[in-house]
Amino acid sequence: MMPLIPGAIYEHVKTAGRYRLVGVGKHSETLEDFVVYESLGEHPVSKLWIRPLSEFVGEAKSPDGSFHPRFKLAEEK
Repeated sequence: MMPLIPGAIYEHVKTAGRYRLVGVGKHSETLEDFVVYESLGEHPVSKLWIRPLSEFVGEAKSPDGSFHPRFKLAEEK
């Protein structure tokens, strides 16, 4: 699993959007791990996002059709 570093910048494989990792927290009822991250660009829907940890560190299809980690570390804090 890739390192998750609060404050570090990650890049999304599909959109090339950049996000600052806020941290990893737990769902209050299921105790599932969720990643909280902040969009560094303009986004019409939200500035803050959450995603299950398994999805954040999982794979996604890139624009060329191949599969890669959904997020990659772009800059450490």
